[in-house]
Amino acid sequence: MEKKVKKKKLERTENIGALENGGHESNEKRSKKKRKNVGKVEEQQNDDVPSTTKIPTITIALPGSIINNTQSLELATRLAGQVARAAVIFRIDEVVVFDSKNTSEDTSTDIIRDDSGENDSGAAFLMRILRYLETPQYLRKSLFPMHSSLRVVGLLPPLDAPHHLRKHEWATYREGIAREKLEQGSVGTLVDVGLSKNIKVDQVLGPGMRVTVEMGTDRNLDAGPRKIVPSSRPRDEGMYWGYKVRYAPNISSVFKNCPYQGGYDHRIGTSEHGLVINSSELTLPSFKHLLIAFGGLAGLEECVEEDAALKGKTVSDIFDSYLNTCPHQGSRTIRTEEAILISLQYFQEPINRVSQKYQQLTQ
Repeated sequence: MEKKVKKKKLERTENIGALENGGHESNEKRSKKKRKNVGKVEEQQNDDVPSTTKIPTITIALPGSIINNTQSLELATRLAGQVARAAVIFRIDEVVVFDSKNTSEDTSTDIIRDDSGENDSGAAFLMRILRYLETPQYLRKSLFPMHSSLRVVGLLPPLDAPHHLRKHEWATYREGIAREKLEQGSVGTLVDVGLSKNIKVDQVLGPGMRVTVEMGTDRNLDAGPRKIVPSSRPRDEGMYWGYKVRYAPNISSVFKNCPYQGGYDHRIGTSEHGLVINSSELTLPSFKHLLIAFGGLAGLEECVEEDAALKGKTVSDIFDSYLNTCPHQGSRTIRTEEAILISLQYFQEPINRVSQKYQQLTQ
């Protein structure tokens, strides 16, 4: 018994040492082994998320079941609003909402289809609110039909993200929605970008399509036509341009259906059972796509146990780092929406150090 305790202490010490040294060698070896356990990462092309990106991305994953613990529509909406606010404050690029289903069948989709049903599941409700709040105010009425889940969303504070521009503001890019084709003899479409009148773009688009428009510097709204650009363009130029929302039926699908080419190259799980390391002493390896995962009422441990694709695996097996970002807590429980704010602040300094190295390399 005494030998087992010493062995566990030794393993814990080795793990802490690896993280403090950047974890390059140990994380790389563990990553290769873990990728085999979880399954081959699928390389997917997506209109919203490019397969390659110049700037490192940050993704958070959380269970939709956190909505099921709320006692009213108002409280559920407020919880979703807190998640959205945290995502924008800390410049999160992707939010993955996963279910905890005991199934090996991968039915993951990028979208939960809108419907007029009265009862959304926790995941569907959370995704609907997150997408609604991320959308600029002047596009919401067109992109989101009336739905019972959105009844009290107007009570939430605005995200005030950089792409949520006012009518009097001018910017290099604006989000818009295609309205109607130009008259005969002209090629293009009229697009509503939230200004006093619709602008012309150089492509024929189907009505109702959300697009990113390069506005340039000419403030004459009759000038043009202007160009449609990938939604990733503002981000590639250093602007924060909101987050994408993705659904996964279980936690293993969070990894397998990653939209980025090569998958998440560093995965962090958060839990009160994780390693305790001061934020100032934590060194993250250089990454292209970082994933930070949060559990629900019973933590990430239950999410892993209920995933048939991860049978026999533990949280430490599927994540490169498993950390306690709020040690010595006074409350016996930290709610997921609280854990997100605490953890994203905890990771700010280590992530910034990686970003600074990236900026030095690209200059």
